[in-house]
Amino acid sequence: MKNQLTALLAGLVFGLGLIVSGMANPAKVLAFLDLAGAWDPSLALVMAGAIAVGVPAFAYARRMPRTLLDLPIQLPTSTRIDRRLVLGSLLFGIGWGIAGICPGPALVLLGAGELKGALFVVAMLAGMLLFNWLQRPVVQ
Repeated sequence: MKNQLTALLAGLVFGLGLIVSGMANPAKVLAFLDLAGAWDPSLALVMAGAIAVGVPAFAYARRMPRTLLDLPIQLPTSTRIDRRLVLGSLLFGIGWGIAGICPGPALVLLGAGELKGALFVVAMLAGMLLFNWLQRPVVQ
């Protein structure tokens, strides 16, 4: 139960951070991506702040055998950059650039009852199902 409450609290803090920073607003995200127009650099500042907090936290976590909740540390170990990673990153970036929404803000928008968020989440789930279907083993 403690793990679920911690996850809920972390999700609420993350969602609140997205709302306060304006990153749940697709127009603000699209303004950041509009380098040739009315560019809004505030997303870069939010990202820099997140990196400033995240780098020391991950460095600390890498040295620890267990989390503060006494669970095993589970950090990615692969450093391989392959075709799937590059194509997935490109697809993610294109979708983010078109919609101005990525998964975290989509859930915030969904929780706020925004149609944009609901449509994005449905499309995201459809993409996940399509990926799983395309990656399923071929039985012969």
